[in-house]
Amino acid sequence: MKIISWNVNSVRARITNIVEYIKDENPDVLLLQEIKTQDENFPYEEFKKNGYNSYVFGQKSYNGVAIISKIDIEKINKNFIKDESKQSRVITGEVQLKKKKIELINVYVPNGNPIDTDKYNYKKKWLKIFISNIKKKLSKNSNLLIAGDFNIIPEDIDVYDFKRYENDALGKLEIRKKFRELLNLGFHDIYRFKNINKQEYTFWDYFAGSWQKNYGMRIDHFLLSNNLIENIKSININKKPRSKLKPSDHTPIELEIN
Repeated sequence: MKIISWNVNSVRARITNIVEYIKDENPDVLLLQEIKTQDENFPYEEFKKNGYNSYVFGQKSYNGVAIISKIDIEKINKNFIKDESKQSRVITGEVQLKKKKIELINVYVPNGNPIDTDKYNYKKKWLKIFISNIKKKLSKNSNLLIAGDFNIIPEDIDVYDFKRYENDALGKLEIRKKFRELLNLGFHDIYRFKNINKQEYTFWDYFAGSWQKNYGMRIDHFLLSNNLIENIKSININKKPRSKLKPSDHTPIELEIN
């Protein structure tokens, strides 16, 4: 089973690139973040024409997540977090992998910048609630896959110049500790699990030639519960879509499990 996670930075603005990508890569499941559209304006038909059903938790102009799938997805849930700010940031569903029922948790974690603002406080509160809810989920299902844009740089190796981000909401120690807290519940960061010392990125800003200079960061992640480690076949960061015309500032992460 091939599962892709991709922050597309507006599904309607990138639809040509997304359709071209799924034709090339043929994923079973595509987890999208930052779709930036309400449910009723989502390009369902573009995906339907290519054999995919769409499950959408949208929001006007901001945020939004979706699960695009050509296999059966059950128990779609848009209420994983009771968000007082009414931000669309998590959608979940279940897939069958042989004898295992896997819960897919597609997330778009708040950015949190600038620090010392309500945005940063919101990120900390959001992560606390998210981790608490994941802990409850694990008590009911030990087969969890969490994927998406975490807006967290886990380690120094995951950004081109860590010193620049020590006081950024993506790299502050207390935020990185939240990521570690999540892992300690019984998850592995699959890219780092498979690539202990490799330095690759999933995001490059549009500004200052970041893509051309490879001034990037790894903030998009796949976390798998311990029970699923034996099912991993491969994980890959596919940089090709970032080089296209009108690209997202993120690029897809591709996980294969069997």
